Amino acid sequence: MTVIEGVLFDFSGTLLRIESAESWLRAALTASGTAMDDAELVRSAAALERAGALPGGSPPVELPAALAGLWEIRDRDARHHRALYTGLARQVPLPDPELYDALYERSRAAAAWQPYPDAAEVLAELHRRGVRTGVLSNIGWDLRPVLRAHGLAGHVDRCVLSYEHGLQKPDPRLFTLGCRELGLDPSAVLMVGDDRRADGGATAVGCSFLPVDPLPVDRRPDGLRPVLDLVG
Repeated sequence: MTVIEGVLFDFSGTLLRIESAESWLRAALTASGTAMDDAELVRSAAALERAGALPGGSPPVELPAALAGLWEIRDRDARHHRALYTGLARQVPLPDPELYDALYERSRAAAAWQPYPDAAEVLAELHRRGVRTGVLSNIGWDLRPVLRAHGLAGHVDRCVLSYEHGLQKPDPRLFTLGCRELGLDPSAVLMVGDDRRADGGATAVGCSFLPVDPLPVDRRPDGLRPVLDLVG
């Protein structure tokens, strides 16, 4: 039986989770100095969520035809990512045009993300055991500052971000690159993620795969701890 010597973690829904759409909109309103009454805010937040405008949140209930092409390649380029998510947000009328960019900027802020309760503990224990770790994410911006702000970066050896390589999961080339960054054969690497299609694609190159549920952080206190049982 192959010994697991390295673990690649997905970011959103795996190590951390984005805030609620209501919290997201409220923060953007504050940042832009825009006022909105509470009832309107709640309605607009729900509409933004249905539109799929919150990166790391739910996908669109109905994807506009004009944005369908961008949706497919959104994580391959930072410009595509911003254009897609600000475009989705613009499906919802808001009182100030500047809010659409403010919303996107908020989604990249450390304050918009909350680590799962066991994330730091699991990463630290893997580091203590000498297991190499990485974050392999479909994303359109640099998540490293978020990891640092939440005290997770010190136990992550490598970050492989889709937009930096023009590839996105489940492309086997991205998993191969992640394993290479860890200096390990794929057979010695475990991929952990919440998307069985995207993250589970790691099995195509020979990695093991452990799925987790992208629940709110208060409903998933120990979803990452099984990683420790799989790693020697």
